[in-house]
Amino acid sequence: MSVIPARRVALCGLTLSVRPGHQHGSFTMSLMNATRNALPALFAAACLAVAPAQADNHAGEDAPSFTTAPLKGPLHLLQGKGGNIVASVGGDGVLLIDADYTDMAPAYASAVRELSASTDTPRFLLNTHWHLDHTGGNALWGEQGTVVMAHDNVRARMASGGRIAALGVEQAASPPEALPVVTYGDSAALHFNGDTLELQHYPNGHTDGDSVVYFAAENVVHMGDLFFKDRFPFVDMSSGGTVDGYIAGVQAVLARIDDDTVVVPGHGDVADKADLQRFADMLVATRDHVRGRLAAGAGVEDVVAEGLGEKWADWANPNFITEERWIGFLAAE
Repeated sequence: MSVIPARRVALCGLTLSVRPGHQHGSFTMSLMNATRNALPALFAAACLAVAPAQADNHAGEDAPSFTTAPLKGPLHLLQGKGGNIVASVGGDGVLLIDADYTDMAPAYASAVRELSASTDTPRFLLNTHWHLDHTGGNALWGEQGTVVMAHDNVRARMASGGRIAALGVEQAASPPEALPVVTYGDSAALHFNGDTLELQHYPNGHTDGDSVVYFAAENVVHMGDLFFKDRFPFVDMSSGGTVDGYIAGVQAVLARIDDDTVVVPGHGDVADKADLQRFADMLVATRDHVRGRLAAGAGVEDVVAEGLGEKWADWANPNFITEERWIGFLAAE
């Protein structure tokens, strides 16, 4: 089997490597019907569009509350109402991982300004998956020239919208300015602020478009919603998620990181490898228990009535993924 090499593109003094996936054959860049050959020119225009001194764009607006904390090196953790955001701030500019809900975007613009002292607009935005609590702010950044990157399936789902059946929610199609303009199949690499970021796709876990972002130099990993710290996770089966794929993705990350790795979950506090291992152990143990009971002839209602035991009682979130709902995910496959 031949290996298709990564294509490297000069981007504002940086190098972007995008590797094709097994099923995709090439990376995709879609903006104003640009072709692959137009990529360098497009990126140059995007870089010029993200000018400094846009700090006053949102002056006087009431911003929702959130917290900002140093993470490691040039990295900062921003926590609002949606998914956790990591910001890389340095000489190359600002990069964000995820964008929270739409109404949080002005607050994050102010935070970026405070962190960078030169701009409230990131040069890059990486989306870990398509859900609105991670992509709602995309439109604001896209309008200002931020280069948005995500897996192929993220762009496809954002462009079409769709029903998240387990939550009874219809997520509307995103406006064009919110869509990722750089997409990839298997993985992509971005060299920024003295670090190499690898965006690695793990298929059919939380959704069919999940990416985990590894910061090689800082030994930090952003898991997106492949990790809910100390909580039963949400598996969006209507968006291609599966329990087995979720477990496979978590186990693949565990195989790559070490005891010193800083692990950022999609939701919850900053963690480490031991926390992620405990999460993986819960996933496997509860899956095997539920499937074992079903194989023995019990019905789903029986398993729900029995529960998962005291060991996992604290993992339920009464406002989101309860024990009953988690059992339902486990039984669905």
